[in-house]
Amino acid sequence: MFMFLFLVVALAVVVAAVTLSVVGGGESAPLPEAGPERLQDPLPYDRPVNRGDVEALRFPVAVRGYRMADVDDALGRLGAEIAERDARIADLEDALAGARASAATSLRKRTEEDPQ
Repeated sequence: MFMFLFLVVALAVVVAAVTLSVVGGGESAPLPEAGPERLQDPLPYDRPVNRGDVEALRFPVAVRGYRMADVDDALGRLGAEIAERDARIADLEDALAGARASAATSLRKRTEEDPQ
């Protein structure tokens, strides 16, 4: 019985010592408090995103993969910029088609007026 009591006390002392060495100690603790890992270099907000920005984008790893909020933010931003660029391309293509039609009409009128 004395041996059992001695082992229980020894186990309690070891558990307490390990707990204090890991948890206690403040700033000089062996395992300092680690902040949550966040996206270091998000996509730039002061200019359009370019290919280099997308290639350099790295998401921090979380317990079960990537942080969903960071990925959702990046995909939302990329989707918005792609939609904006698609709309701009469509506008420019319409303007180009209009300019070509206008040039063709103008050329046709000139050839009808001056049949040389």
